[in-house]
Amino acid sequence: MRGHGELVKVGVEGTGSYGAGLARYLAALNGDASGTPKSGDGAVESIRALQVARRGSVKARTQAANQLRDLIVTAPEVLRARLAGLAAPQRVELAARFRPGDLTSPAEGAKAAMAAVARRHQALTAEITQLDASLEALLEHAAPAGFLTKKGVGPVVAAALLVTAGDNPGRLRTEASLAALCGASPVDASSGKQRRHRLNRGGDRQANSALWRIVFTRMACDPRTQAYVARRTAEGKTSKEIMRCLKRYVAREIYKALVTQARTPAASVPLTPAA
Repeated sequence: MRGHGELVKVGVEGTGSYGAGLARYLAALNGDASGTPKSGDGAVESIRALQVARRGSVKARTQAANQLRDLIVTAPEVLRARLAGLAAPQRVELAARFRPGDLTSPAEGAKAAMAAVARRHQALTAEITQLDASLEALLEHAAPAGFLTKKGVGPVVAAALLVTAGDNPGRLRTEASLAALCGASPVDASSGKQRRHRLNRGGDRQANSALWRIVFTRMACDPRTQAYVARRTAEGKTSKEIMRCLKRYVAREIYKALVTQARTPAASVPLTPAA
């Protein structure tokens, strides 16, 4: 970089993934940086790696299920009639037991293909189950007390939020920084006399999806959230605007759990907002 002229400032993207090593090196070299990269030296880094493997397994299993469905649609009528009316798990179980005969027959060739795809689906399901067990064990170790008991926070959601915060969540100085990192900070979309904000489409999309899952769950079964939705709907807010507001509130709650509570473990963590 110095070969191109006087070096004044360096900006690094992807400090939680591809740019993490460079960001750590430059921060140590400079001694003074406006942002602190994830340390990647604890259990949360292990959670991140397992999450990558799990997402790949889930994607591959979905592809296998779609392939099996397509093979059934195009199979000879006799074979299609046996499988078409079954639920997806039953299709997989039955197809995995196929023992094809003469492969010159279209029906037997279809059976061979279905059996291969169904057994792949079963293997991927076993792989996902094992990864989930490993993730849950790590979450028990890495998550703050009470974090996994919050409404809407399951293992997958908790893992995504922990990975976003990193092994050193103290690097997030304010709740607004976490909200921006999760793509839950309000973006001004005002025009003329109309004052409004829209959903932020930036930030960590895995964390944003985790916040969405929490909000979606609470809108379905949490009385306080339902009351909030009813009140804001009566005020003329759209469902997207209400979701944006709720995601911002949840980001505040998550910040208190992951950062503030980590600094002061005895601190109480309030539930989702009333305003």
